[in-house]
Amino acid sequence: MQSILHSVIGPAGPEVADLKGKTAIVTGGATGIGFEVAKAFCRYGCRVIMVNRKEEQGNDAIADIKKDIGADSQIEWKECDLGSLKMVKEVFGGFAKDLERLDYLILSSGINVNFFRVDADGIDGHFGVNALGHYYALNLLYPLLRKTSKLPGTPKGSVRIVFESSEMHRAAPGSEDSKERARGCHFGSEEEITEGGKTLGPTELYGRTKLAMILYGKAMRDKVIEKNGDDIYILSVHPGAVNTEMQQQWKDAYPGILGKVLSNGMLAFGRDAVQGSYSALYAALSPEVVEKGWNGAYFSDPATLGGESAQACDTNLATALWELSERMVKRIVGDDALVSWSS
Repeated sequence: MQSILHSVIGPAGPEVADLKGKTAIVTGGATGIGFEVAKAFCRYGCRVIMVNRKEEQGNDAIADIKKDIGADSQIEWKECDLGSLKMVKEVFGGFAKDLERLDYLILSSGINVNFFRVDADGIDGHFGVNALGHYYALNLLYPLLRKTSKLPGTPKGSVRIVFESSEMHRAAPGSEDSKERARGCHFGSEEEITEGGKTLGPTELYGRTKLAMILYGKAMRDKVIEKNGDDIYILSVHPGAVNTEMQQQWKDAYPGILGKVLSNGMLAFGRDAVQGSYSALYAALSPEVVEKGWNGAYFSDPATLGGESAQACDTNLATALWELSERMVKRIVGDDALVSWSS
């Protein structure tokens, strides 16, 4: 697997001449795949802001990057719990006010396959962290992304948003591969998300959020980017089964021998975190994305369109998710929580 990936985009990721003067935000950037994405951006001279919950992870990541790439690396860390929308407003609203530009937004933070629990806002934690928190962060940052895309000298199609989704989106309730197919996934109400989430297994909970990421991308393309005529690309990617510490969560999700087998299998046969970063780096940096007009696309590997599930292509489901997300953010944060997508 490693040799195949390296033959596609090289051992250090996509070849990029110069990202000096550009800025990237990477949620989950201090660990795992997000860390390797952040590190690659730093290698190319980009200013990078990592967003995670734990300060020690941020400090360690900064030290590692400065050691490997150079003490002058423009790498920063900011604390945020994506499961608290009020904290998302404070942190990402602050970025929107303080940063002069934002070229790349990589949405990589998340909870892996795990048991049901609620977040700080009292909603299903998988959905709150993996999906809704990222939706709100994107809303708060979108005016800055639009501004950057219009700056003189910004190459066409170079402002990118990338969701770290997964082939596990096929396990969402209602999909072809889900054990909960008959129950369906409608994104019709908060009750479906949280009360209904209590009846779902760990893979269905996780799969539902990865489906949401793909649907957000398609809804964003149709409802915002194309409507505004914006020169911004939004994409979703599958990183592969990556042997990061998140794979340990299989043991929590499925106590006993099954969890150990699943966790050990992922760690033994999965890609390393560097390889896991390749799909996101390709989506963020490859000129081929613009050349082929792949806005809103889902990639299962670098340069490989994913052939997503029927649910992930359902525009009505994307609209339902979009409208539910708006209602949830307004209920939790306030009627004036969302900024205009055309500001």
